[in-house]
Amino acid sequence: MRHSYIILSVICILSVVYLVSQPIQSRVGKEMKLESSAFKNSQTIPTEYTAEGENVSPQLSWNGHPNKTHSFVIFVEDPDAPSAKNPAPKAYVHWVVFNIPHTVHKLDKAAAIHALGGKEGKNGTGNNGYFGPKPPSNSGPHRYFFHVFALDKMLELPTGATKDEVQNAMKHHILAQGELIGTYETK
Repeated sequence: MRHSYIILSVICILSVVYLVSQPIQSRVGKEMKLESSAFKNSQTIPTEYTAEGENVSPQLSWNGHPNKTHSFVIFVEDPDAPSAKNPAPKAYVHWVVFNIPHTVHKLDKAAAIHALGGKEGKNGTGNNGYFGPKPPSNSGPHRYFFHVFALDKMLELPTGATKDEVQNAMKHHILAQGELIGTYETK
């Protein structure tokens, strides 16, 4: 009997050591691959996808989501914006997209989100939809984080929801996530 307790104790200790040694990402959710044909990770976003150009969203595609996925969420934000340096730092929101159906794994350039069955929320300008990079002059290059999340449900939110509202609604429903970073500096 005592031998069984020792074996069980060793198994518990090894399980804890294994969990602690795993990256947080693998404990929180599966890693997805997010990419764009417009730019590679950590590379410059072409001007056409910025507010200095055509101001249209770039092509995005993702894979690696779990089978139980019901919808996808996409956020695009700039943590280098002046608003992110205020006493209560908050990245500038360039795009909020939610309720993309689980069957959609790609957004074309200038994607019509509503036609795909998804919804767009408010960006940092207070409007719905995509607002491309446009950092202040002489502020150097800014980083733009494109995030995709696979959720186990559709969100019960209206078009025009804020990023904070979407984040609150998706708590405890994230199955996987992915990230793509682009950079841009005002010309």
